[in-house]
Amino acid sequence: MSDEEHQFESKADAGASKTYPQQAGTIRKNGYIVIKARPCKVVEVSTSKTGKHGHAKCHFVAIDIFTGKKLEDIVPSSHNCDVPHVNRTDYQLIDISEDGFVSLLTDSGNTKDDLRLPTDENLLSLIKDGFAEGKDLVVSVMSAMGEEQINALKDIGPK
Repeated sequence: MSDEEHQFESKADAGASKTYPQQAGTIRKNGYIVIKARPCKVVEVSTSKTGKHGHAKCHFVAIDIFTGKKLEDIVPSSHNCDVPHVNRTDYQLIDISEDGFVSLLTDSGNTKDDLRLPTDENLLSLIKDGFAEGKDLVVSVMSAMGEEQINALKDIGPK
């Protein structure tokens, strides 16, 4: 045996905790599903009848929760689909930096500085305008599959 120290730099990620399996036939409208490795919210589900030699199939139409792109998938209803763990957390907005990052206050009193401003124009202008007016703003951050994005804004009122 050798006494060398080995360093393993693995770029692979099992992603075990990011999703959980659920039978395709049990996923409903407004639920979540992973299509093409993207977390999506289901907007339409249609189920076809079983054919002469096969399974009933579920046709999912879903919208990516981060990019807003429409994705579709057809899966046999008896098969398992990946469903993302989706979390929504509210943070108080402390600061907006010039490079487009926001500084948020967590419940534990720490700051979270790794989030960018949202790409949605309406939400972006609401956040910037409200912050410029000195209002106390609370942003809602959605996270799934290792991604996070600001997706809503709540106005507490003036300081």
